[in-house]
Amino acid sequence: MSPRSATADRILRAARSLFEREGASGVTMRRVAATVGLSPMAIYRHFPNREALLKRIGDDSFDAIVRHWDARGRGGDVLERLIAVQRIYLDYALAHPHLFDHAFSTPRSDARRFPDDFHARRSPTLNVVADAVQDAMHAGVLRQDDVWDVAMTLWAHTHGLIALYRAGRFNLDEAAFRRHYEASLQRLLTGLCAPA
Repeated sequence: MSPRSATADRILRAARSLFEREGASGVTMRRVAATVGLSPMAIYRHFPNREALLKRIGDDSFDAIVRHWDARGRGGDVLERLIAVQRIYLDYALAHPHLFDHAFSTPRSDARRFPDDFHARRSPTLNVVADAVQDAMHAGVLRQDDVWDVAMTLWAHTHGLIALYRAGRFNLDEAAFRRHYEASLQRLLTGLCAPA
């Protein structure tokens, strides 16, 4: 690793640590510079502005979750694959709330829009869900329907539950919420299943 890329990596680690603790508002070029022992102006040699630094944090976060989802979304029982992806989404939301909000709940100019961006497979995360949905339809486990509409329905369901939980709308501890989440997901999938 070159000294330049090593410095960029240190900047990213420091920015991500601030982001994880405080969210996007906690990431300023001055604070990141102080954390890595650089002058604020030195960071601009690696990232042209704060928005570029935040975008890189978001992109790296998307890449990490896609790799994890994709690894869990291959082979095996098609319905279990769909459930595994939804579990990972919940795990990610609870473990990394600020990154989750930035990736999935904050308005951004580069956010993908349904349906065009999704149909064009520009969403690395929902691609994994759509592929699992399509495999489940081909296997006859889920009834035939529009793959992207079903993937979006699953996403809206799980995201909605998580948003409500994080907003304090459930009187459940995390373990009880996880049980509720699983049961609710099973109800939804039962409704999507092909008739026996």
